[in-house]
Amino acid sequence: MSLLRLVGRPMLASMFVSGGLSSLLAPEEVAPAAEPVVQPVTERVEALPDRTEQLVRLNGAVQVAAGVLLGIGRVPRVAALAIAATLVPTTLAGHRFWEAEDPEERAQQRIHFLKNLSMLGGLLIAADDTAGHPSLWWRGRHTAHDLRREANLVRRSVHATARPAAAAGRLRARLPA
Repeated sequence: MSLLRLVGRPMLASMFVSGGLSSLLAPEEVAPAAEPVVQPVTERVEALPDRTEQLVRLNGAVQVAAGVLLGIGRVPRVAALAIAATLVPTTLAGHRFWEAEDPEERAQQRIHFLKNLSMLGGLLIAADDTAGHPSLWWRGRHTAHDLRREANLVRRSVHATARPAAAAGRLRARLPA
């Protein structure tokens, strides 16, 4: 693992572990801000809990678990995607700068919104990082290519050996028993 990955992943994950713990331990502090985003989502997705506090706690748990996994380098691509999935509603609920009336508050919320947008970009880069190994897509394409090439070789060798075998069979049929 490169030094940049070794240092960068825990740095990226730290904010989510910290924020996730705070949401997990005290969801009632975040629930009022999350309500405008949670309400429409829970109406459409029946599998989610109805109470905003439960969803905030679930969001925090995902951020903590995925943050730890990203920080220690275990399934980092999946962990980064999981955090990215939680970051979108968190940002939309917590940093609604377009609704703020006070110019200072609006500026502060815009900064936090753009900060979260930047972290989302970092998470997407981390989710795409194969750590120098070929991706599953690349390996699948090349395996399919290798299989087609081997099948073609088998076909050509069968054709090449079939003619002499058929000629030998015809010759043998003509010979007296």
